[in-house]
Amino acid sequence: MKILVLNGPNLNQLGKREPTVYGSGILKQLENELIEYGNEYQISITTEQSNYEGQLIDWLHESETKFDAIVMNPGAFTHYSIAIRDAIASISLPVIEVHISNVHARENFRQVSVTAPVCVGQVSGFHFEGYKMAIDYFRRGKHHV
Repeated sequence: MKILVLNGPNLNQLGKREPTVYGSGILKQLENELIEYGNEYQISITTEQSNYEGQLIDWLHESETKFDAIVMNPGAFTHYSIAIRDAIASISLPVIEVHISNVHARENFRQVSVTAPVCVGQVSGFHFEGYKMAIDYFRRGKHHV
């Protein structure tokens, strides 16, 4: 199984940006943890991060021939990017939306996701563990991949 993990804007600032909300771990640590976790289950994990909406859309479009599933933290694009929502809807791969913080316990604007309705599910508030929860869902074959 091959899973693409996409991280959106400002996630390259993990460890520096609001550590009381996002924790002290950095993006490279998260990526390494996920690759190691995947290795335990013979799952190939590829990680990408971009602050640019178009780059994330390109990776989504290109994913169908390379991956079986996607775990995505769209960052702030979660709340307003119809373009990313449409890119997710345009591919046949299952996508799980992940958030490090509990977006439902934060500001009102963060509680609305335009991308979640086209994903198979959402994991929110479990910090880095949420990514592993999403990977586990696919690993266990809960969704046809």
